[in-house]
Amino acid sequence: MTRITNRPIPSPDQAALKRAIKRSVDAMNQGNALLRNIKIAPPVSLTECRDNPMQRRHQKYSNERIVDPGGLKFDSKAEHKRWHHLVLLQRAKQIRDLERQVVYVLAPAVKIAGRNRPPLRYIADMRYTVVETGEVVVEDVKGAVTPEYRIKRHLMCTVHGIEIREIRA
Repeated sequence: MTRITNRPIPSPDQAALKRAIKRSVDAMNQGNALLRNIKIAPPVSLTECRDNPMQRRHQKYSNERIVDPGGLKFDSKAEHKRWHHLVLLQRAKQIRDLERQVVYVLAPAVKIAGRNRPPLRYIADMRYTVVETGEVVVEDVKGAVTPEYRIKRHLMCTVHGIEIREIRA
């Protein structure tokens, strides 16, 4: 059984208090020394991020961008493969006027709530003319059909009267 007394709690002696403070300060200094040894990488600019494949973000639909030996840039391997197939068809004189990244304006620029909004555009992957029939074909290589693409496909048909030929990757 413990006995309760009215004696004051003894205060620690000054030497013990100094030792405790010294231990705390030493521990803080050791932690600071460890922090000083950590190397922090300098900030990376957006252009370095874009140009360095190790810094580049993962693509949303897992497509891999390709740069052709001729310097042409493609958004996917499938688009690159289709382009070279069409180049062969052009050499064989089955198609003509082969073009890449053709821009179609679907709606003009407007002013909404006092702010200028850019025109709504659709960029087709390829456009060419079939020699035999004279038909102009607009192609888009698709891995995944997005809701935005569906709207633009609909507007292309409505505004320009052009049906997009989809090439599935």
